[in-house]
Amino acid sequence: MTFPPPPNTHALAVLIFAVVALILFTREKIPLESSSFLVLIGLAVGFEVFPFQMDGGVLHAVDFFHGFGHEALVAVCALMIAGQGIVRTGALEPVGRVLTRLWKVSPSISLLLTLVVGAFISAFINNVPVVVLFLPILINVSLRTGMKASSVLMPMGFSTLLGGTCTTIGTSTNLLVVSVAAEMGLKRMDMFDFLVPAAIAGSIGIAYLWIVVPRIIPEREPTLADTSPRVFSAHLAILEGSPVEGKTLAEARKKVDGAMKVTSVERGLDNFMIPFPSLVLKAGDHLIIRDTPDRLKEFEKILEGTLYADDAMIAPVDEEHPLEDEDQQIAEVVLIEGSRLAGRTLSSIRFTDRYGMITLAIHRAGRHPEKLYDEIGDIRLKAGDILLVQGPREQIASLKKEKDFLVLDATADLPFARKAPVALLIMLGIIVSAAVGFLPIAISASLGALLMIFTGCLGWRDATSALNAQVILIVAASLAIGVALLNTGGADYLAQLFVALVGDTSPAVVISGLMLLMGILTNIVSNNAAAVIGTPIAVSIAAQMGQPAEPFVLAVLFGANMSYATPMAYKTNLLVMNAGNYTFNDFLRIGVPLLLIMWVTLSWLLPALYGIK
Repeated sequence: MTFPPPPNTHALAVLIFAVVALILFTREKIPLESSSFLVLIGLAVGFEVFPFQMDGGVLHAVDFFHGFGHEALVAVCALMIAGQGIVRTGALEPVGRVLTRLWKVSPSISLLLTLVVGAFISAFINNVPVVVLFLPILINVSLRTGMKASSVLMPMGFSTLLGGTCTTIGTSTNLLVVSVAAEMGLKRMDMFDFLVPAAIAGSIGIAYLWIVVPRIIPEREPTLADTSPRVFSAHLAILEGSPVEGKTLAEARKKVDGAMKVTSVERGLDNFMIPFPSLVLKAGDHLIIRDTPDRLKEFEKILEGTLYADDAMIAPVDEEHPLEDEDQQIAEVVLIEGSRLAGRTLSSIRFTDRYGMITLAIHRAGRHPEKLYDEIGDIRLKAGDILLVQGPREQIASLKKEKDFLVLDATADLPFARKAPVALLIMLGIIVSAAVGFLPIAISASLGALLMIFTGCLGWRDATSALNAQVILIVAASLAIGVALLNTGGADYLAQLFVALVGDTSPAVVISGLMLLMGILTNIVSNNAAAVIGTPIAVSIAAQMGQPAEPFVLAVLFGANMSYATPMAYKTNLLVMNAGNYTFNDFLRIGVPLLLIMWVTLSWLLPALYGIK
C-alpha cells in the first residue's frame, strides 16, 4: 500500500480545521449556529492572515462568504418560505383527516399508506411540517384504538427521510450535493435523475418499517396525548329539553366538573350577557366558550346542546365543518427574573381576562409539562416558567411590550385554510417548472415564494420566520469548508488517501465504502457538512480511478441522507423522539438495520445502474 505524499501546509491546516468543525457540530452545548459562524469566520480570518497562492491567483478570504449567495442556499431558503405557505394554510390537513378515517378500517393498511404518503410528500416538501402534521394524528389514533404509538411514530419519521432522497429538492443535502457537483464540471442532475435507485431502496426500507419495526420496537408511553394543543372559540346552543334548561350557569358548569370556561352568554341576536354564576339559562341561549376541540365536543354531549363554530353559525360542528380560528397564534412565553407575577397563579392574576389569551400548557425545567386539564390556573408561577399560550395576533404582539414576560420566537399561526388550494397550486408550479427544466429550482422556488406572499398565503412576517438561521449558517459554513478543501488540494489528498486505503478493490466496492463512510458521518455530524465535504472527494476519487463521477456523487448523496441511527442526526428524529418518548438505544435498534438495508441495496443498485464493476 503506497500512501500519497502529505499535502501543502494550507491543505493540511484546512483538513485539521475540518475535523475540528465536525467535532464542533456535534457539541450539544454549543448552538449549531454559533459553531457554523465560528467555522466561517475562522476560515476567512485564517486565509486573510495567511494568503494561499493558486494557479489562478490568490484565494481571498471573501470567497468563503460566497456561500450566502450560492444558488443552492437561495433554493433552500426559497423552498423553506414556500413550504411555510403550505403549513400556514393547513393545505396538508385534509390528507391527515383522510388517513385518520382509514385507521378505523384497517390499521395495518393505514400504517402502510401513512408511510407511503409521508415519503411521497417529503420528496417535494421539507419533511418537518409533514412530521408535525402526522404526529398528533398518530398519537390520537393510538389513544382511540389502543395501538402502541411507539410502533408507528418512528417508522413514520423515517419514511419521510426515505422520501426526501428521491428528488433534488427533497432535502437541502440533495441540493448541496447536486450544486457542488455541477460547479466541479459535472452535468447538472435534473429533479428525477436518481429517482429509480432511491425509489427501489426506499420501497425496501418502507417494507421494513411496515412489517418488521412495529414488532421489534419497545413499547413507550408518549409524553403528550396531544402534541398540537389548540383552543377554539365556539357557541354551545342550549336546546329545549336540555338538562341545563332552567338551571343556573353555575349548575351547568358543575355538570362538566367546572371545566367549562364561559366568556359570555348570547340571548338573542347580538344581545350579550355577563356570565354570572346565578344566570338562569333558557332554551336558545348560546354559551360562548373556548377550549380544545375534544373538550368542546365533550361539553356538547354532556349538556345535550349543539356546537357551532364561532364564525359559522349555519352548520353544526362536524368533520365537514371543523372548528377554525384563523387569526389566532400559539406562542411560548417565558416568565423573566424579577417578574411581578412570580409566586402568583394564573387564576389570581386573571391571565385570560387581563391579556386576552388562554394558557395551553406550562413547562418548568426538571418536571413534565402541565396540561390545560390539570387546573393549570392553580400552579404558582416561577421565574423561568414557559407558558404555551394562544390568542389573537394583536394580543400576542402587545404581550411583547410587557415587562414581566419574554415572548420567544416559537410563535405559530393557526391555519388559514381558504388559501390552501392556492398554496398547493403554487407548490405544484415550483415542482413542475423545475422538473421539466423550464426554470432552475433556485428561480422557480424564489418565484413561488413571492407568489405565496402576493396571493396572501402568508405574510412577510411568516416568510421571515420560515428562514431557519441554523440551516442557513450550516449550509454557508459547509460550502466554505468545501471551497477551502477544493482550492487547497485537500479534497484531492483525501481522495488519494481513500484510494490508497481501498487498494486494488473494484470501483463498486469503493462506491459502497464511500457511501458507508458518509452514512456513519451523517449520524455524528451535520448531514450538510458531510455532503459538501464528501462531494469533491467523490469527484476526485472517480477521476483517479477513471470512472464516471455520477455514481460516486450519488453514493455521497445517499450516504449523507442515511440519518437513521441517532436522534441528533436530523431534526425530525428529535421531534419523533420527544413525542414518542424514545431512547437513544431505540434509534440504534431500529435505525442501524435500516441504514444497513439502504446501504446494501444501494451498493448493488448504483454499480448495476451505471455499469460499474
